[in-house]
Formats: sequence, C-alpha cells, structure tokens
Amino acid sequence: MSLPIDTLITLLKDGLIESLYMTIVSTIIAYVIGIPLGIIVFVTDTGGILKNKPVNFIFGIIINMIRSVPFLILLVAMLPVTRAIVGTTIGSTATIVPLVAAAAPFVARMVESSLKEVSPGVIEAAKAMGASPIQIITRVLLPEAKPSLTVGFTIAISTILGYSAMAGFVGGGGLGAIAINYGYYRYKTDVMLITVALLIVIVQIFQTVGMFTANKIDKRTNN
Repeated sequence: MSLPIDTLITLLKDGLIESLYMTIVSTIIAYVIGIPLGIIVFVTDTGGILKNKPVNFIFGIIINMIRSVPFLILLVAMLPVTRAIVGTTIGSTATIVPLVAAAAPFVARMVESSLKEVSPGVIEAAKAMGASPIQIITRVLLPEAKPSLTVGFTIAISTILGYSAMAGFVGGGGLGAIAINYGYYRYKTDVMLITVALLIVIVQIFQTVGMFTANKIDKRTNN
C-alpha cells in the first residue's frame, strides 16, 4: 500500500531540503579545501611556476589514495571521525564530513585540470612583466580558468549530490534515505521512482545553471 499523499509530500519536502543542505554545504567546504590543493599540485608540477617534485608527489599521492576509495567504503571507514567531529554518525550534518573527504580530492583534480587549460603563453607573459607567483595565481591562472572552473563546479556539485544519495544506506538522510527506507525496504516502487526523478531534476537544474554561467563568462564565446 502506498503512503498517504500528504505524508509523502512532507517526506519528499524534508528530504529535498536535507539533500540540498548536504550537497551545497559539502561542495562549499570541498572547494575551500580543494582549490588550494589543486593549485599546489599544478604549480609544483614539472614546468610549474613553483616546481617542487617532493611536494607535488606527496600531495598527488594523498589525493589519489582518497579518490581511489569507493564512497560507501570511505563513508563507513570515517564513522569514528564523523562521530568525533559532529558527535553522531546519523543525519544530514554527519554526512557532510565524509562527503567533504570524498569531494575535496575530486575538486583538487578538477581545479588542476582547469588550470592546465590556461595558455602557457599567458603565464610566460606574466612572468616577463615581473609578476610574483601569488600574482600569477590570483590575477592570471584563476581568472583565465574561470569558465573551466565553473564547468568543474557543475560536475562536482552533481557528483556530490549522487554521493549524498548513497549516504542513505547508513542513515545519512535526504532523498537517498527516503528512496532506501521507504522505497527499497518497504517495496514502494512509486516512492523510489519519485525520489529518483527529483534527483534527476536537481542535477539538470545544476547542469543548466552551471553551463549557462560558464558560457556567459567565457570570453571565447562572447567575442
């Protein structure tokens, strides 16, 4: 028997709010961590403005190790860390901790990839004008890579939304928890289909807004 419509609407509304809360907060924190990491990996790489093989190797290994762990395994492995930070392992706030841990290395690689798209000629011109490494990073690399970074942000936030849905298996809350607890475990196919549809709609909104913004700030498409 399906859930009463008013109960279902309340569940979906609360789940939607929780999913957006987890996704947006996790994405912001992941970028606060991931942008500096991506910059460090890029500038210390071979040919970088601050070439440093040991630093590049260490940060690269750390990023690759965390990225290699499937999210569900990372989620379970970080339960003690999550409990130590937020005092619980259940709920939307607790899910933010493993979401950030999984997303920050992903964001770092996205940032590194975006910076690699910047023309070396632009960097060399900045060097020739006497710009310091910090000035090159803040006034050349990041502004020039802005369209690509925006596309990367769109991909990242959609990926984190998918991670947040998987967190429903361990009491993470949000639409994922509703799909699992009310759709999968109670054999209510309609509930599961509705939650999946909502997740698809959210991803499409993120994708549309992100690509529109990237195209607006891309000088190549506006010239």
